[in-house]
Amino acid sequence: MGSCLYDLRFDNSYTRELPADPSPHAHRRQVYEACFSRVQPTPVSSPTLMALSPEVVELLGLSLETLDLKRFAHVFAGNQVLPGMDPYAACYGGHQFGNWAGQLGDGRAITLGEVVNSEGERWELQLKGAGPTPYSRMGDGRAVMRSSVREFLCSEAMHHLGVPTTRALCLVGTGDPVVRDMFYDGNIRQEPGAIVCRVSPSFLRFGSFEIFSYRRDLDRLRMLADYAIRTHFPHLGEPSPAVYVEWLREVGTRSAEMVGHWMRVGFVHGVMNTDNMSILGLTIDYGPYGWLEGYEPGWTPNTTDASMRRYCYGRQPRMVAWNLFCLANAIYPLVGDAAPFKEALEDFEGELDRIQLDTMGAKLGLTLESQDESLLAELTEVMQLSETDMTLFYRGLAEVPSGRDASDEALLSPIRSSAYAVDSWERTAREPMLKWLRSYTARVRQQERSDLDRREAMNEVNPLYVLRNYLAQLAIDDAEQGDPRRLLELLDVMRSPYTAQEGRESYSEKRPEWARDRPGCSTLSCSS
Repeated sequence: MGSCLYDLRFDNSYTRELPADPSPHAHRRQVYEACFSRVQPTPVSSPTLMALSPEVVELLGLSLETLDLKRFAHVFAGNQVLPGMDPYAACYGGHQFGNWAGQLGDGRAITLGEVVNSEGERWELQLKGAGPTPYSRMGDGRAVMRSSVREFLCSEAMHHLGVPTTRALCLVGTGDPVVRDMFYDGNIRQEPGAIVCRVSPSFLRFGSFEIFSYRRDLDRLRMLADYAIRTHFPHLGEPSPAVYVEWLREVGTRSAEMVGHWMRVGFVHGVMNTDNMSILGLTIDYGPYGWLEGYEPGWTPNTTDASMRRYCYGRQPRMVAWNLFCLANAIYPLVGDAAPFKEALEDFEGELDRIQLDTMGAKLGLTLESQDESLLAELTEVMQLSETDMTLFYRGLAEVPSGRDASDEALLSPIRSSAYAVDSWERTAREPMLKWLRSYTARVRQQERSDLDRREAMNEVNPLYVLRNYLAQLAIDDAEQGDPRRLLELLDVMRSPYTAQEGRESYSEKRPEWARDRPGCSTLSCSS
């Protein structure tokens, strides 16, 4: 275990093996024939460590007890570049809301380098909000406290929920104001700035390959694909046309598993553009995300997507399929034969359906088969008859007795508290829900699973605590005033999301009425 930051061992394979932008300047421009641009973080005036993740500190091979936290804050605010670091911003493109957007790139993210820990694991350290890069377009390369708190908390919360995700090492306040128009409606104001250090084996995304394919730069496309396979998928063998197809299949499998977990815990990414899709099947780029509270498959937290609802909760699996199709198109020139890609994408559709069925089966404590689709469809309908909290519903469902002689009240009592308006629920949903519960418990009896076994299994996949937007907003309110205590307590709660925590019952309550329409609690934008 290393005692200080200077013990970190950097091995920067990305900048060593891939072509660089020859210009050292950060002025905004189109960058051609390069995978990245070297750029230095822009120093800030007063870095203050607001929060860090002890688990990620340990992951990097450091000891929290012996860290110099003042120096730590300076390094991860971008004020000091350590020996061995090779900072850069990546070049990539992407489809945004279904349309090709051209060059995008790391407009406010700067990767410091790749740390290799004692286990041989490779971890990229990336600062979000560390200043302008060639890809900043009209932006300033900075990030505000509200979006940084949300990214820090959600990265770690998702990990503890068992969702594949990038991690977050720390959150640093910069002491510098940032000017933002939160909803792009002319209400411009100054907000406190902050920087998150994101951690991942790689930040390569679907759009990293699309940019070179669209530019017909097959040399860079092949170099990047070969690097990705050799570095992150070495078990597939040396790159070749057949291996490129197998690689697409594995990216698809990982992506399907990721979105299955999103659906399981009620997470809505909000902006599933191809530049926000990791080739490792990790959740990346936490922007206008949200947690499904009242169950509504058409809900999205992203105001930019309010009319189309392209990336709403219920469409997320199909959007992963669409994005994988874009990746297949991007790497097609490396193979030149459409048939294996068509087969791979068709197989992916079947795999996606299987994962979704398995996911719902786990949530219900059942082994589901295709004939159970009507049971699922009826549940989706009845949960929308009156506003029902998804998280609390499934925790309550685990307490429902499956005995044939269970009374109506015994069946309904455990889930009644998941209703936002109990009177409305009694009028519109009581009888349809009771009918569904009778069908559900009959299915439980068919599978001969005890209520105790079912309850334990369901509570392992259905969290009690999720990072509800209003909880994050309360932490943001305090953090903007320089007080991180609520943020740190919320982080601690999210470390054990499946287990009831004494004295922390308020963290598992339904969204309060005051949060229904408050910005940051119900609606968010891409502004950060």
